[in-house]
Amino acid sequence: MKNFMIDQHLKELTEHRTLELPVACYETTINQNINGYIPLHWHDEIQFVLILKGEAVFQINEEKIAVQEGDGLFINSGFLHMAEEKDRSGCTYICLNVSPRFVLAQELYTSYVQPYIHSTNLPYLILDANEQWAKNILKALKEINQLVKQKTSLFEIDITIQLTLMWKNLVVNGFQLEYDQSEMIKSHRMKQMLNWIHLHYAEKMTLEDIAKAGNLSRSECCRYFRRMLNKTPLRYVMDYRIQKSLLLLQQPETNVTEAAYQVGFNSTSYFINKFKQAMNMTPFSYKKIRMKK
Repeated sequence: MKNFMIDQHLKELTEHRTLELPVACYETTINQNINGYIPLHWHDEIQFVLILKGEAVFQINEEKIAVQEGDGLFINSGFLHMAEEKDRSGCTYICLNVSPRFVLAQELYTSYVQPYIHSTNLPYLILDANEQWAKNILKALKEINQLVKQKTSLFEIDITIQLTLMWKNLVVNGFQLEYDQSEMIKSHRMKQMLNWIHLHYAEKMTLEDIAKAGNLSRSECCRYFRRMLNKTPLRYVMDYRIQKSLLLLQQPETNVTEAAYQVGFNSTSYFINKFKQAMNMTPFSYKKIRMKK
């Protein structure tokens, strides 16, 4: 089981680079994450995904996108996203994260990279293997995955060649870029509210507290969460507390009551009830299973 590390701002803590390059490429199986899915997060790096097995549902901001085996996805820098497997398909995918400033030579960054990562209407692109431009990107992604594994002579140069090919094919697709200030503000406010929750989840909190963090009314705050996460703010708090309890329950010295109070529940029985609803087992059963591994 893997723990997907993010900070209180929802920014992923994984350092996306090899020893030599600001690039990370790896294969991941969604259900092996400690939560059973990839939780909501964001990062400065751009991301390319290729589904090797099964099917995944990615959420980028408020949109959900199903991606089938053989197809892929481009996720832009700075956008909130999460992923779960569809229909218990055992989804495995190649994930490539790369610093935008490494995609092309520095002299080309302003003209050919910056406009794309700052666009507000380009949170993602579906990479349909039936489209030639997307097929070229997916082929290069597989090549980079092999280069990172094998580390043959001059593999770093070969990676940069493949990245150039990928970006050229994305640009050739001819996507029309837009820059909407209101969308930038919405994204910033959502990150502010999530950040506040992640800093204070162990404390007593109200809807008004969360709304204030985003400089919104309570009703607007609810609309943001409904649109982005299809749940109320306080339901998100509940789910987040249960996510945080999973790590505590894997520690031999922490019992269920201690875990409950450390993540913000003021009643062990209430924690057990909500944990069972979320995880389809009691926290006692979860702890017993994890201690055997």
